[in-house]
Amino acid sequence: MGGFSLVHWLILGVVVLLLFGKGRFSDMMGDVAKGLKSFKKGMADDDALPPVKHLEGQRTPDPTPMATPTNEQDKL
Repeated sequence: MGGFSLVHWLILGVVVLLLFGKGRFSDMMGDVAKGLKSFKKGMADDDALPPVKHLEGQRTPDPTPMATPTNEQDKL
């Protein structure tokens, strides 16, 4: 009870082939493979993004830090 025998699996396989047909099943698997290839290609394209270009009119930050006060008179 609860287990499928070889006859059950064969009947199930025949029913699946009748519902989907040999051509439909192979077409479905081909579409799945194409989708996976497309997904992998899209993921690879994301890694190769071009560097950000400097836009005209934008200032670049000053690389030199501001001097910090060293005594009480400099802080005022």
